[in-house]
Amino acid sequence: MITIALDAMGGDHGLEATVSAAARLSLDRRVGVLLVGDAPAIGQSLRRHRYDASYVSVHHAADVVGMAEKPREALDAHPEASILVAARLVAEGHADALVSAGNTGASVLACARHFKKIPGVPRTALAAVVPTEQRRGELDDPFSLLLDVGATLGADADALVAFAHMGAAYSARISRNPRPRVALLSNGAEPYKGTAAIVEAHQRLLNDPHLDFIGNVEGVDLPRGTADVVVTDGFTGNVVLKMIEGISETVMDLARFAYRSKLAWRAGLFMLGGGIKQLKQITDWQQYGGAPILGFDRPFIKAHGRSGPRALGNAVKVAAKAVRSDLCAEIARTLAEARP
Repeated sequence: MITIALDAMGGDHGLEATVSAAARLSLDRRVGVLLVGDAPAIGQSLRRHRYDASYVSVHHAADVVGMAEKPREALDAHPEASILVAARLVAEGHADALVSAGNTGASVLACARHFKKIPGVPRTALAAVVPTEQRRGELDDPFSLLLDVGATLGADADALVAFAHMGAAYSARISRNPRPRVALLSNGAEPYKGTAAIVEAHQRLLNDPHLDFIGNVEGVDLPRGTADVVVTDGFTGNVVLKMIEGISETVMDLARFAYRSKLAWRAGLFMLGGGIKQLKQITDWQQYGGAPILGFDRPFIKAHGRSGPRALGNAVKVAAKAVRSDLCAEIARTLAEARP
């Protein structure tokens, strides 16, 4: 049985969300969940849920890293924090992958302390899904993969090339898209546009037979779905991701405002109801579970800090899928083949 270590204390909703997610998942009887955190509190919370004890286990961690704490200082101050203990348990083989909705920086550092980087990975990358007009892969997924979105701020050409291979491997295994189109995010489609790192990475990827590299794409190409995997540095990726999240939430807020304001607008929204519902479904981050940290030898899915039981449950399912498809080994193989 695949077992996923879930940081029970992480996220804005803490035990309320993580325990509920684990209880619901246990009733599916497809994946085991190892809840890591305050064992007495977890036990008390579990008693309020219906669950299958064969698929839920608990490991005590005496401390927790707060969402607003500085990552490195927090981990040094809390050596028994739930995220550190959970990462260690995965590294020791007590679980197959890690999921957390907690402090992102602390989560990445916890993995770095206990996991190994895959050979050929200069920097790990946080990948996120971006809703798109086009659909792709066997699952008909309506999103592209964008990386890095915040694991590291900068990225040289070596890192960008590695991100391209890791993103393609993830897309192939998780989205079942065997030949994903890969692009670099830049300020123009021309190969000479962008930073020095982007220009160098462009030339290297152009001559890489292992990838379907389509060149540079601009910001306007992201929602169109021109590429299946879009590569950028962590600073740019994080700004883009937050902007997309903000647009999605603003559209929904404007629709609610229009519905309350005028009868004519309400009638118009009723006519557009199917399209708005579809837009909401596509841009609903909860259904995608979380963002994978790629580059470590163990799968780690970073769930959104606001995740409730549904989003956390989906994050655990994605983590189990990464284990089942041997994602980390696939990334290692892809990078090994790409080395000159």
